Amino acid sequence: MVTLNAVLVLGAVIFCIGLFGALSRRNAVGILMSIEIMLNAVNITFVAIGRYIGTVDGQIITFFVMTVAAAEAAVGLALVIALFRHRETLSPDAFTSLKW
Repeated sequence: MVTLNAVLVLGAVIFCIGLFGALSRRNAVGILMSIEIMLNAVNITFVAIGRYIGTVDGQIITFFVMTVAAAEAAVGLALVIALFRHRETLSPDAFTSLKW
């Protein structure tokens, strides 16, 4: 049986990996993937705490977080494609001025 502390530590480690990836990437797609990793770490934490308490609230919140993550991925990728067509690069440094 896995303890609550072990799952919370796992969620924290995964979140830190995603945070490091989001802060250190030089590519817009890599930053979006790191944000998805961070959201999945939060989902693990919600489910673990919900299971520890004995309710399904964590799973319900996870469902909403996954819905927001899917919308974020769709909108984020659409923005990345639009910016790539305009600037022909995915480097975040090239997007400092968004004047068209």
